[in-house]
Amino acid sequence: MMPAGSISRRPAAPVPVFTVALASACWFASVWQMRGMDMDAATSLGSPASFIGIWMSMMAAMMLPAALPAVLAFVRADSRLVAGLWFVASYLAVWLLFGVAAYGLYRQHGYAAAGGLTILAGLYELTPLKRACRERCREQVRSGGRFGVYCVGSSVGLMLMLLALGVMNVTLMVGVTAIVLAQKLLPPRPFLDATLALGIVAFGVLTLNGL
Repeated sequence: MMPAGSISRRPAAPVPVFTVALASACWFASVWQMRGMDMDAATSLGSPASFIGIWMSMMAAMMLPAALPAVLAFVRADSRLVAGLWFVASYLAVWLLFGVAAYGLYRQHGYAAAGGLTILAGLYELTPLKRACRERCREQVRSGGRFGVYCVGSSVGLMLMLLALGVMNVTLMVGVTAIVLAQKLLPPRPFLDATLALGIVAFGVLTLNGL
């Protein structure tokens, strides 16, 4: 018979595999859920339950691949299975709270508002807060919730752009995921970071003019 508490002490080696599998499954789920729902800036979020279901699939798909190094580092430091799973769950819980806040604040809007918000997103990429959060979410963190807060701070501008331009746009989702992954895995490069920020601002200006 298995001793009491032995489950919580099982090796956490399956946790990274679970993380990759969950991200992969959520990519398929997100693409399937968002079919025919993209209306660019005028996209409606639907009911709270529907949006949160889609949002969490998106966040797991977009954010877990970039979080994998942190998951691996945590598993090496703490071999308990339950602790590893809790790290992933608490990380995603932060994105759940972000999604709830986004749903409460979101309003259907036109290209002018979408362009303005995209410009703000681009400017945020140049702020000290963005740089600080990006550095912290590249470090080894023992708390999934704290790691999630740093990653939200690093990616909030990109999420604002996604919400402004069309949260159900699969192409935009792929682009944002690629940027998040690069920013988590690669060291900051001022020239590239500035180029990205200016590119986002330029796209916002084009959107502002309805192009």
